[in-house]
Amino acid sequence: MRALATALLAGLIFGVGLCISGMSDPKVVLAFLDVAGNWSPNLAGVMLGAIAVHAAWLRWGAKVNDAPSTSLLPAGKQRIDASLLGGAALFGVGWGLSGYCPGPSVVALGSGALGVVVFLATMGAGMALSRALTTRQPAPEALTPPARAS
Repeated sequence: MRALATALLAGLIFGVGLCISGMSDPKVVLAFLDVAGNWSPNLAGVMLGAIAVHAAWLRWGAKVNDAPSTSLLPAGKQRIDASLLGGAALFGVGWGLSGYCPGPSVVALGSGALGVVVFLATMGAGMALSRALTTRQPAPEALTPPARAS
């Protein structure tokens, strides 16, 4: 229960930060991605701030535990494969077309804008499709009953 409360508090702080910084507005994100037009560096400042806070957290975690906690380290997947590249490309295309990133889109859901509702619905459908396609099916021989002993 304590972990759930901590996660809720962290999410609320994150959401408030997104609103204060203006990053829940897709126009701000699209202006950052428009490097050939009216480019706005605002998102870069927010990302640099987030990286600094995360780096400080990793350093603090290492001092507290005399070694970095495995829960503070990035996921263990080390190989760059087609699934990773395809997922990153899909994420980038979705972000670029809509102006929404998953976290800020949940915050922006409070606005009731149709665009964010459509984005979250399609993101959820994509996640469900990905799970369905990557779930392993049992081998056909595993479905046959074992032979009876005579």
